Amino acid sequence: MPAPRSKPLLSWEPLPFLVLLVLLLLTGVVRPESPPVYVWGLAAGILAALVWLVVSLVRASRRMNPDPWGDLSTLDGLVITDAPRAARDVRTVVPVDEVQRHQPAIELARIHGGAEQSALLVPRASRWLKRRYRIGVQLVGGDRPRHAGFLARAAEERWVELLDDRGQRGEYVRVPATITGSSRPYGVELDLSGLGAMGE
Repeated sequence: MPAPRSKPLLSWEPLPFLVLLVLLLLTGVVRPESPPVYVWGLAAGILAALVWLVVSLVRASRRMNPDPWGDLSTLDGLVITDAPRAARDVRTVVPVDEVQRHQPAIELARIHGGAEQSALLVPRASRWLKRRYRIGVQLVGGDRPRHAGFLARAAEERWVELLDDRGQRGEYVRVPATITGSSRPYGVELDLSGLGAMGE
């Protein structure tokens, strides 16, 4: 079964807020003197939306590893498979997207783990308010995982099926990573050459 490219609509975090907002706006149209079926129907809808919102907030607050957005709090309990750098004459690297949003985390990872370290690839990661799934990149060379961004889209399209299949079994792939630059803005490059052997 192909890996999904986006979250199901009912799992999208802003949806309960939007539904509740629309129902509250309808209170300006459905007046107390309206037919009872409309008044009671709207009241029931608002109550159901409130319950849905509370349940979604409680679910989002539960500690999960990775969390609903693909961030890791620890490596404990995870099944990790290494995809070491393949022997090649020419080194091929893939840049990490959206590193500009994660400069503090990348800087801390560099301080604790050095410029040459490893990164864990986390499928079905996403940004807040976005439905599209991405493959998250967590630097793991320091004292704890730190979110560095997302796998570049071209590489994501190539490896999403392999990584998603393993991720659904609770297995995550670790690849060599390099933090580029001696000061901000940092970049992050991944060596994905070892993934080829895993897909064979």
